[in-house]
Amino acid sequence: MNLTLSRTLLSAVALLPLAACTLAGDVRAYPELAPVQPVIAPAPVASAGAIYAAGGNTGGLQLYGDRRAREVGDLLTIVLLENTTAQANATTSVSKESDLSIGSPNLFGAPVTLGGKDILSASANGSRDFSGSGNTAQSNRLAGNLTVQVVQRLPNGNLVVSGQKNIRLNQGDELVQVQGIVRPADISPDNTIASSKVAEARIAYGGRGAVAQSNAMSWLGRFFNSAFAPF
Repeated sequence: MNLTLSRTLLSAVALLPLAACTLAGDVRAYPELAPVQPVIAPAPVASAGAIYAAGGNTGGLQLYGDRRAREVGDLLTIVLLENTTAQANATTSVSKESDLSIGSPNLFGAPVTLGGKDILSASANGSRDFSGSGNTAQSNRLAGNLTVQVVQRLPNGNLVVSGQKNIRLNQGDELVQVQGIVRPADISPDNTIASSKVAEARIAYGGRGAVAQSNAMSWLGRFFNSAFAPF
């Protein structure tokens, strides 16, 4: 008995590091972003004697231009202001009843009996019912600024932007990712654009660490909350 107990305790102690690694692991994988390729600015064109060099975001003096993002490699600040609210309710009720009755046949004008009791008649009945209900409500709000980089300029002039911000805190990491397509005409003079004007937007906000772990449902809870639960 003592030997069995000792082996059990040793096994539990040996599994503690593995359990710690599992608890400290990532809750969920971050969405993958396409890597941003470095952009090499073209060499400035030699001046032919003019006072002002050609303007542009890469250099030169702009008399009438601005600093809005327009070329690959330019930076753009996205003003994040997302509010979403969702609510759903579902109720299901199913019931069924069935009855079957077979009368006793007559033989020579009289029912077949044994000892005065009808032996050939039969009846059966059955019923079943199911009822279920569920409701869910979710509300999210995301606000802040994130500077992204122009990674591609489409033939129609629209800009494909991508960027992320990773903040390391004492209890985990917080990550914000943004991808999408913006129209240069929607960019403000201060080189900002609202997230509501980003087409094909992929905005992800998540975290990893102790705080994110506390919000994760255990595997047993996920099983009993799935369609495979026996009850």
